[in-house]
Amino acid sequence: MQKLTIEYPLATRSPRIVWDMISNAAGLQKWLADKVTEDGNKMMTFTWGHPWTERDTKQSRILEIEKMDHIRLMWDYHEDTPEAYWEMRIVESSETGHLSLLITDFAADDEEETDLRGIWDDNLERLHRVSGL
Repeated sequence: MQKLTIEYPLATRSPRIVWDMISNAAGLQKWLADKVTEDGNKMMTFTWGHPWTERDTKQSRILEIEKMDHIRLMWDYHEDTPEAYWEMRIVESSETGHLSLLITDFAADDEEETDLRGIWDDNLERLHRVSGL
């Protein structure tokens, strides 16, 4: 597994706005997947694609959540690799007060790091488009 950490500057100084977009199914559905649902057992189901097209569905378990700070999850297909989590963390610059979203993810050995980085770049572009962040 290859660890990937990317920091994306955000156009807001409000951690609450960022938190609302990364910490729950409704927020994540606006930019990360076409449909996101959350059950009561810390599981989220992400679906890409529409009912009339080919769909991809994956589940992710919430490992850790600290309000206004970060959410750490693990895809169900990585259950046997505990270090292979994915995380979204709100980071504030102590000098400027500007916020960034720090993404940590892991690329499988047979996956290119640049492919994973491209996926996150696309996701953050959608986040910016739908929210102005």
